[in-house]
Amino acid sequence: MSNHQSPFKYSNVEGTSESLQHPANPLIESRRQEAIGILKQVTDSILKNNIVSLGMVRNLRIVDDYIYLRLYIGAHQHYLQEQTQQALSSLTWCKKAYIQLCTIPGVKTTIAISSGKGGVGKSTTSVNLAAALKLCGARVGLLDADVYGPNVPQMLGVRQSEVQVIDTAQGQRFLPLEAHGIKVMSVGLLAEPEHPLAWRGPVLHKIITQFITEVEWGELDYLLIDLPPGTGDAQITIIQESPICGAIIVTTPQQVAISDVRRSINMFRQVGVPVLGIIENMSYLVCKHCGEPSHIFGSGGGEQIAAELQAPLLGKIPIEPHICTAGDVGQPMPILEPGSLVAQVFMEIAKTLNTTFSSENSTALQ
Repeated sequence: MSNHQSPFKYSNVEGTSESLQHPANPLIESRRQEAIGILKQVTDSILKNNIVSLGMVRNLRIVDDYIYLRLYIGAHQHYLQEQTQQALSSLTWCKKAYIQLCTIPGVKTTIAISSGKGGVGKSTTSVNLAAALKLCGARVGLLDADVYGPNVPQMLGVRQSEVQVIDTAQGQRFLPLEAHGIKVMSVGLLAEPEHPLAWRGPVLHKIITQFITEVEWGELDYLLIDLPPGTGDAQITIIQESPICGAIIVTTPQQVAISDVRRSINMFRQVGVPVLGIIENMSYLVCKHCGEPSHIFGSGGGEQIAAELQAPLLGKIPIEPHICTAGDVGQPMPILEPGSLVAQVFMEIAKTLNTTFSSENSTALQ
């Protein structure tokens, strides 16, 4: 993909999003459609698309002559709240619009890293992409929200440590740890070593919500959220409670993985979150003798799902034994072996994201 091509693909959130209301009352439905039309006139200046298509508008409700909605935005997009308020004030029947601003203080861009199933290298991808973004000069945080298998601390060389709680103007907040210049928070840092994370229901929901809203990240250009694999309650809770502006799906080349990826992408589109693209991990093995690629797990899966679901293929990560070793010792490949093919692929993906979300390069998205 060209670095000057936006990886955003937009879904029809009007017909599928659970975050927008589906009233049976004809008057309410008519007003809802009118409100959505007005909201589509509010455009983000960097991504050059409207706030509805970008998944920023959620939980839209029409109650009598009043509008209620949540606006999920980054720390640099507060101007959208005023623009949204002004746009809705043009509706003659609307007495008042109540807009609940949902953001993570100091964080500009929040990206979810997801997979349809486990074992595809989602956490490895998250760690190496975070390192690549850091090497590109970005301020990066990584939230390990995989409540069932939190491996990010080990992959970044973060030892088991007591998480500090500090007092801020907004109340008490967790203080993230730091490794390789990347701020890190993980559910694994709160659990006893080698003990199973057997959290369920309300407890799990509370922990996830705290990790999204009660961490003092400081100023970040990117917050990557390493989601649990699959499409269950934990994943949906994270997506609905955080200002995720887009998702990256990690898969492997074989055909059996496609149905899982399809479910994952549809989950994001149903809640109105755009899919930035797909990363195909374990794509091929480069022969040490002849230098030719060998597709051990098959080929074409990434291209097929990208074409079918109109989500661009951001990169193909080759099989590299050193990437496992690097994860074991807490050294991401872009840092440990910057000249390796794996590191170069991650750097290209990071540059593409930087081009998309950089205000200096916003004209490239037009």
